[in-house]
Amino acid sequence: MVQKAYKALTNPQIKKLRAHEIAVLNEAHKSKFPFKGFDIQLYHWKGGEKSVLLIHGWEGQAGNFSDLIQKLQENNYTIYAFDGPSHGFSSIGATSMFEFIELIEVLIKKFQVTQLVSHSFGGVATTFSLANNPDITIKKYALLTTPDRFSQRIDVVAKQVGITEKVKRKLIYKLEQETDSSVASMNVSDFVQRIAIEQVYIIHDKADKVIPITQAKNVADNWKNSTFEAIEGTGHFRILRTDRVLEKVIAFLD
Repeated sequence: MVQKAYKALTNPQIKKLRAHEIAVLNEAHKSKFPFKGFDIQLYHWKGGEKSVLLIHGWEGQAGNFSDLIQKLQENNYTIYAFDGPSHGFSSIGATSMFEFIELIEVLIKKFQVTQLVSHSFGGVATTFSLANNPDITIKKYALLTTPDRFSQRIDVVAKQVGITEKVKRKLIYKLEQETDSSVASMNVSDFVQRIAIEQVYIIHDKADKVIPITQAKNVADNWKNSTFEAIEGTGHFRILRTDRVLEKVIAFLD
């Protein structure tokens, strides 16, 4: 059962994109980027001098940002996005949060961006990466929902797979041995205290059923220079397709 839960944690499911999302991706300049045995799918929409990197969540992909991409184009942004290891149109294989984290560091430096937008788990990977790389300068960062504790992701998988507390403890031990890290220390609210960003904007739906708003609020409470906004009527995924939310993000970046 430990192996079954471990497989669920390290083999993300690929969800089908809508026709509109595929159409937006097809407008991008696409290229493959070799990274730790994966062929990472990169996307680039050329615009003006303002640039931004979009960071999707676990089991998400760049196409999830299609509505935001169109609004950014309307505002003359140069946009960069990617599909994480074993996500979207990147090559498939067992992966981990740590590969995702390292990739974000590499791509921020590759594209030389100072503005970021993430969704869901993308916030965990990005804050972890920035906390470990104080040489990276980011001016503005918008988080469309964010978890706090990685242990809560393990709780979700444990519930999905149906393992006992004893098996879950064995899973945590396996993860800690492989990564030489403590699961209890993998908290966004801790990472952000080591990050210096000029402006941070966190927006989260009050009724988010995937990530409780209390997690995002705790992150904001621990993050200097952050602004937190609670909204209603979008949930966890529709927040990426809600005009009033996307307009708030554009206004923040501008």
